[in-house]
Amino acid sequence: MARKKRSGGEVSAGSMADIAFLLLIFFLVTTTIASDKGLAISLPPKPDPNEPPPDIKFNERNIFKVLVNSQDRMLVEGEPMNDATQLREMVQTFVNNNGRDPESSDSPTKAVVSFKTDRGTSYERYIEILDELQGAYYDMYARRMQLTTKQIREISEQEPSVQDEYKELKKEYPMQISIAEPSKTGGGN
Repeated sequence: MARKKRSGGEVSAGSMADIAFLLLIFFLVTTTIASDKGLAISLPPKPDPNEPPPDIKFNERNIFKVLVNSQDRMLVEGEPMNDATQLREMVQTFVNNNGRDPESSDSPTKAVVSFKTDRGTSYERYIEILDELQGAYYDMYARRMQLTTKQIREISEQEPSVQDEYKELKKEYPMQISIAEPSKTGGGN
C-alpha cells in the first residue's frame, strides 16, 4: 500500500479579514475623539444694515485699557507691563471701585475692560491675557458666592439655587470685556 503525501493545512484568510473588519468597526464606534472646543466667546449679533449704528458714549474712567503690540508687549492703562498675572488684581480693583477713586470705574455695571491686540500678537499671548481678564471676573464671582473658581466655571453642574444666585451675581457684575478689532501694523501670525 502506498502512502499518500499529506499537504500542509491551510488557514482560511477570509475569516481573518472579517475579524479585522469587525475589530476596526468596534474601535471606531467605541473611541472618543477629543475635539478642540475653542474659546467660549459669544459674538454680538450682526447689525441691521437698515439701521444706523447706535451712538454709544462711555465715560473714559469706566474703561480699563489693555493693549498688546506685535512683539507681545503689553500696555495697561498707558503703562508698560510684562507680567500678565498682575491683570487679575488690577481688573478686580477697577471693577469694584464704585466711584471711590475718580480715575477708576463708577460701578461694576459700568466698568468695561477693553482688550486690543495687533495682527502680529502671538496666539499664546492673546490667550494668556484673555484668560487673566476673564479669570478676574470668575475670581470675583467665586469670592462672592464662597465657592472655588473651579466650581464657578462648572456652575451648570451645581444645584438650581446656586445657578440662580450666579445669574443674579452676573447682573451685578457683568463680564464686560470688549475685544477690539486688531490693528494691522504688526507682522503676520
